[in-house]
Amino acid sequence: MSFVLVEKPHPYVTLITLNRPERMNAMAFDVMVPFKEALEEVSFDNDTRVVVVTGAGSGFCAGADLEDPGWLDIFNGLTVPGIARRAMKILDDVIKTIHDMHQPVIGAINGAAIGGGFCLSMATDIRIAAESAYFRPAGINNGLTSAELGLSYLLPRAIGTSRAFEIMLTGRDVDALEAQQIGIVSKVVHQDDLLDECYAIAERINGFSQLGVELSKQMLWAGVDAGSLHTHMNHEGHAQLFVRMTTENFEEAIRARKEGRAPEYRD
Repeated sequence: MSFVLVEKPHPYVTLITLNRPERMNAMAFDVMVPFKEALEEVSFDNDTRVVVVTGAGSGFCAGADLEDPGWLDIFNGLTVPGIARRAMKILDDVIKTIHDMHQPVIGAINGAAIGGGFCLSMATDIRIAAESAYFRPAGINNGLTSAELGLSYLLPRAIGTSRAFEIMLTGRDVDALEAQQIGIVSKVVHQDDLLDECYAIAERINGFSQLGVELSKQMLWAGVDAGSLHTHMNHEGHAQLFVRMTTENFEEAIRARKEGRAPEYRD
């Protein structure tokens, strides 16, 4: 059985599904390693312009696999602290890989996103939730810290410091409706409509320049990290000039508008 499914349900759209529903797609190594490999492979698939990530069954991702996290050869010969560091690196790399992908990644949050699953959902670029979805920073409830896999970086930037501190320090559940209200997700839809909504967003994105979309994703994340407005505006300007001066996309947009048709960007 494959714990990660990769499909192309629509042209230029790749769906990656965490596929261990009986364990709520928990982050065991035999799930996360092939998941990262799939992300890396799809990133360089030039026929993929948008990626959708979801979970099989009723949960998105339940975080740490408390039943059987699995074993990797890279752990051989290490003590517990060494194994822990290697294990954390594997999970960290999943989050970083999503950010490094050329394509926008839409998180189709179909159910519980708990602990590391909450972190995984926040790593996606756009998040759409089913009505049954909820988010929980589980670490604090287990005598640990809620700050893991980038959550203490990503969540305050998405919803503001006060809300993020309150959620992460109380370890409470955030249901789909509240998640939409405070900015964790963009939209909440019925469970049966979740993937179709994500595909509709993907289709709109796919109507634009592939190069323009890739650079827009990079600029948006660079803006989150920018040390100053001045520095980031220079960065934006170079990206804009690159597309403007090395393609005929702008001229095609003007022609298409005059002719009353959709533009065909060839980058």
